[in-house]
Amino acid sequence: MTRKTLLLASTALLAAPAFADSVEFAPVAFPNTDELKRAAIASESVTIDGKTAEIGYHVIARGGDKIGDGTWGLLIDKDGNPVVSADGSQHISVDTDFSSLLPVGDKLFSVSHFESRPGAMYLTELNQDADTGMLTPVWTRPVDFSAVGGLWVPCAGSVTPWTTHLGSEEYEPNAREVYEAEALEDIDDYFYPMARYFGLNPAEMSLEEFRGVFNPYTWGYPVEVAVNEAGEETVTKHYAMGRMALELAYVMPDGKTTYMSDDGTNVGFFMFVADAEGDLSAGTLYATKLTQTSGEGAGAFDMEWISLGHATADEIKAVVDQKPAFADIFDAAAPNEDGTCAEGFTSINTTNGHECLAVKEGMEIAASRLETRRYAAMMGATTELRKEEGITFDPASSTLFVAMSEIAKGMNGGAKQDVGGPDHIQLETNKCGAVYGMPVAADAEIGSDYVAQSMKAVIAGTMMDYADDSEFANNSCDIDGISNPDNVTFMTGTNTLIIGEDTGSGHQNDAIWALDMDTAELTRIMTTPYGSETTSPYYYPNINGWGYLTAVIQHPYGESDEDKLADPADAMAYFGYVGPFPAK
Repeated sequence: MTRKTLLLASTALLAAPAFADSVEFAPVAFPNTDELKRAAIASESVTIDGKTAEIGYHVIARGGDKIGDGTWGLLIDKDGNPVVSADGSQHISVDTDFSSLLPVGDKLFSVSHFESRPGAMYLTELNQDADTGMLTPVWTRPVDFSAVGGLWVPCAGSVTPWTTHLGSEEYEPNAREVYEAEALEDIDDYFYPMARYFGLNPAEMSLEEFRGVFNPYTWGYPVEVAVNEAGEETVTKHYAMGRMALELAYVMPDGKTTYMSDDGTNVGFFMFVADAEGDLSAGTLYATKLTQTSGEGAGAFDMEWISLGHATADEIKAVVDQKPAFADIFDAAAPNEDGTCAEGFTSINTTNGHECLAVKEGMEIAASRLETRRYAAMMGATTELRKEEGITFDPASSTLFVAMSEIAKGMNGGAKQDVGGPDHIQLETNKCGAVYGMPVAADAEIGSDYVAQSMKAVIAGTMMDYADDSEFANNSCDIDGISNPDNVTFMTGTNTLIIGEDTGSGHQNDAIWALDMDTAELTRIMTTPYGSETTSPYYYPNINGWGYLTAVIQHPYGESDEDKLADPADAMAYFGYVGPFPAK
């Protein structure tokens, strides 16, 4: 189904460059039968600049697939042994997320995230049929993260301008909670499964044993994986870029400026400017302060960038290796009854709620990189954003795009989540979310040509209340609009923004959409089975003469409609692509 959708951005932002190709996908119908709601369905064809190609959704791998000698998605511990689930079985992750395509020399590789605890990435060599463009796996194996303390909840990602895989570690563990716990039960059980990476059984471990292996400051950073033509990988955690609930890091065309989204409630938005092109090991970190200029719809804002200081990976890694506690970085005081803080303490409100903190002498740089969100809030940055997700860039219009899965909680004016904070954002709730556009420009003081200047919604979902007897029951967002936008990618040179969903009640079946930024037409181009999430939409305009739009279907029947799972095999995640397209 195709519909004309209201775009909220300025005419200048929407203007298509004269040389942009037109793209028209064959629309995918809203899934309205049980059979369709169990299927993975994508556009059957695409027309690019008047030329039509037959496409579809093609699966490369599913969780548990045996590929060569490897089992795709099998979690491993620090010694390379399979992680065992509570029932004694080897743990195959159903939480596949970002999966890159990396042409290296004469070969093509993929690195796939598994958004688990412990996390995992799998390196897979792919065969590309020269005549059809079809991709098939040759071999796969897990990437070894033991040298960097393991991998934590890798979510979305990107491909750098120098063709490496740039991953993430989402929902960083709260170091204050781990430090202050008097019993294991005082610590969020979300953290427990990571103990399996170090050989502990979460059901039997003590608080002391858990603390002995669990260093919260080990995780929450951008993670780069470089692959050579021999299929050998090099893993680097970029400690100088800061620690947060990292959805993804996205490097701009200059090879220096990187934007980082922070997923969750009461989070920030960050920019890192590296010292050298193609090297993310040292640079200056910034957090944005938003000034609201419009409260209409999903709002509009001016952006100011607050420096959190310069750092190198080596100096931050040295601090991490010392295993500092939260109390080594901050002094903390309980808020006063009136919500204020005692003299010498700064009042902030972040993911962890209202806190009164003071940075200990000499710990400013450690605070900026190990407690990036807290420190940003103390410096006056905005930490009220909600479910900040995917990032992409259109070089033709010099516009950065960021998905906000919900307009809620800290983004509501006067909401409880803002107690003790500055309340920079005051918007009406929209649980269906929005995608924002951010024009970028040169900033001599910051030293980047890609500094975001302002932020305005370009498209928003619409909340609906369908009747129980309606064909559209079980959908709380307009079925012909977006719901909880997650990962986004721009089809460079076509003026088309691709939007993937991570929605539960908003849409019973998650979808991927193509938004024509010139005509304002929104076209559903893929739907996924019950209870799944669309992850990893990422556009590759030309790999050896073919174009691809990768698309992962995460945890089918796992987020909702669990009762509809008929065969356990159907719960396995899919990694595939929409295409192949004629190359641009």
